[in-house]
Amino acid sequence: MKEDTIFINRELSWLDFNRRVLVLGKDKNVPLAEQVKFLAIYGSNLDEFFMVRVGSLQERANLARSQKDKDKRENKTNMTAEEQLNAIMPKAAHLQEDCDKYYEKALENLDACGYKKVDFDGMDKEQERFWKKYFQNELFPILSPQIVDNRHPFPFLRNKEIYLGALLKEKEGQSLGMIPISSQMERLILVRREGKTEFALTEELVLHYASLIFGKDAVQEKCLFRVTRNADIDVKEGMMDHDIDYREIMADLLKRRRKLAAVRLQVTPTAPQEILRLLCDKLELSHKRVFAQKSPLDLSFFYKLTGKMEAEGNPELFYPSARPMLPPQDYDLAAEVEKHDVLLSYPYQSIRPFIAMLKKAARDPEVISIKMTLYRMARESQIVQALIEAAENGKEVVALVELRARFDEQNNIDWSKQLEEAGCTILYGFDDYKVHSKLTLITKKGPQGYSYITQIGTGNYNEKTSELYTDYSFITADLGIGEEASNVFQNLAVQKLTETTEKMLVAPLRFKSVLLDEMDRVINAAKLGRPASMILKNNSISDRDIILKLEEASCAGVRIDMIVRGICCVRAEVPGKTENLHIRSLVGRYLEHGRIYSFYDGVTTRIYIASGDFLTRNTECRVEVGVRVEDPVLIQKLSNILQLQLRDNVNAREMRADGSYQKVKAAPGEPLVNGQMDMYDLLRDDWLARDAAPAAEPEQPEIKASERPSEPETRPEPVQVAEQPAEPAKQPATVKAAPAPAVQSTPIPHAVDRTERHGHPSLFQRLHDWLRR
Repeated sequence: MKEDTIFINRELSWLDFNRRVLVLGKDKNVPLAEQVKFLAIYGSNLDEFFMVRVGSLQERANLARSQKDKDKRENKTNMTAEEQLNAIMPKAAHLQEDCDKYYEKALENLDACGYKKVDFDGMDKEQERFWKKYFQNELFPILSPQIVDNRHPFPFLRNKEIYLGALLKEKEGQSLGMIPISSQMERLILVRREGKTEFALTEELVLHYASLIFGKDAVQEKCLFRVTRNADIDVKEGMMDHDIDYREIMADLLKRRRKLAAVRLQVTPTAPQEILRLLCDKLELSHKRVFAQKSPLDLSFFYKLTGKMEAEGNPELFYPSARPMLPPQDYDLAAEVEKHDVLLSYPYQSIRPFIAMLKKAARDPEVISIKMTLYRMARESQIVQALIEAAENGKEVVALVELRARFDEQNNIDWSKQLEEAGCTILYGFDDYKVHSKLTLITKKGPQGYSYITQIGTGNYNEKTSELYTDYSFITADLGIGEEASNVFQNLAVQKLTETTEKMLVAPLRFKSVLLDEMDRVINAAKLGRPASMILKNNSISDRDIILKLEEASCAGVRIDMIVRGICCVRAEVPGKTENLHIRSLVGRYLEHGRIYSFYDGVTTRIYIASGDFLTRNTECRVEVGVRVEDPVLIQKLSNILQLQLRDNVNAREMRADGSYQKVKAAPGEPLVNGQMDMYDLLRDDWLARDAAPAAEPEQPEIKASERPSEPETRPEPVQVAEQPAEPAKQPATVKAAPAPAVQSTPIPHAVDRTERHGHPSLFQRLHDWLRR
């Protein structure tokens, strides 16, 4: 890869993200129980990466070989599928080496806290007696050993199942003994011994006593192994028969997924060569896909262990308790929305007011319909129950259920059946586009006509993840937005894409184009000498058009701050190309999931929230929904959230010009800023914030463009603040509001000044001096 290129390969960028997750497994600032959870999250992430991304690349590579078309390359780093696979494997192997080190250190720390892992190779006689008896009484009766030889075919190896493999000596040579383990029994065994909690893994216990299964003299060598299979399924193949119910097609494809090609083989400890050769041959895997590791093949057992630790009362080993903030007891979200737009921020604020609003709508005689897009839902969903209640009360309920939400397909199939049985109208979206939108529309019919409450969010309607993911939920009674949302649902019902909107973003036709137009507006402002800037927060970016526009903006002098948690296919601070582009990733207690797009043209801030990232799949291949937030109070709120995250020096890592990430550390004497946990203070009085009039803002002198500072790093951004009461009177929801008059803007910084920590004058000091001049 050329040193001056601005592009980073998507898959390699994802592995860099998972490394940022992994290092939290050894971060001393993270409590021990949370560290081991991050190790488990890292392992789960990597499983999904191989199942989805590597599986898809492998299919493309196989197709290229079969069609002798090896020149098809991805559009950023110009790599073929085969070249990407060749780059992924050594990087994944290096990650595994680090994981093994962090795992060993975690075991030492757990032991020091009273949680000791059983070492079956180092047991004393008393332990040997105990575990042998446990094995014989509890495990041996339910094991299902198999022999693979000339008379017995090689069995199918299930995805992510842990197996024991033993090379067995026989009269006429050797055979392979195998035992499936993890799906048949509980993996983690917990016992109390000598004042400590000891824990053991079932597969390691079976491995230790393999000779009791196959015979004392039969076992020559042994190991544990685990296969990861491709999970990339194609719905179109199942759609050939149009008489089959779509749910049946998806259920059939889920069964097929379990039998797709193997993409990875994990072994521990190092597998005997004969076993390895046989496994690779039967699974059609090269040795590059074999990962020998010292840590367990599946780290998810840490979840049960930490649950035990929490039950035994070890608060110092966990993050301090933090629950979503509830509103006052008499808070009525629907009534508040009739007065002004509302923005909820999860997990800091509770999702309960939204659920209560749905339940109220289900019983409200004026409500005639409720429409929602459902992508991922909790297994015990109060939101779905509210929709069922509404349908049973005679409301029209339309639910678009995306059955292709990866790894949630079965859950969505089950919910769609229940909704349909309750009388709801179920839509399944498009053949060619996943519906990833987070959109709710409540329609009322009163004496003055139709009115709407519209909710547009960045996160799923899932009560569980609303306490773990940071997301934003915008709720409004604006008639124009309600009419646009109604049009979106009508289009979804007839599999038609939405082409025209004014306030909403609707991918794929009115999402990327709108954001590129906003970027052009900012670029033109910079060319006129105005202090233009952008702050773009999302999960991932890979869209080539957007990346090239960011390069253009940087070259025009636009200050760009991006907060990108995961995949980032653009390099920051490349001289002459992206030197004004600054990228940081926040990985911490909560999963950063919200998308905020803020554009400042030197006069006005225009700010959006959306369900879609800057991945090509979101901008071109999915139905995503966003909205421009126009309420001055909410513009200020979103801007404050962005500024807080740009000041983070606890969870943040900043990208360097070579694409690597460096942890942001507070300078000596600089206060710690936790962009996640400090949100609780930022939002503490948010439920009632509009009940008190805000303090008067000092008037700012008008600044001519020629007098503005030239350095991109020091350009401030005004956030639009209306000169009106905290609770402006809204026109009735049944009447379209006239365009809002231009309002005086109050400057606040749009970019965090990074020179302050190095001893130079701060942005605020320079702004003060500049205004005095």
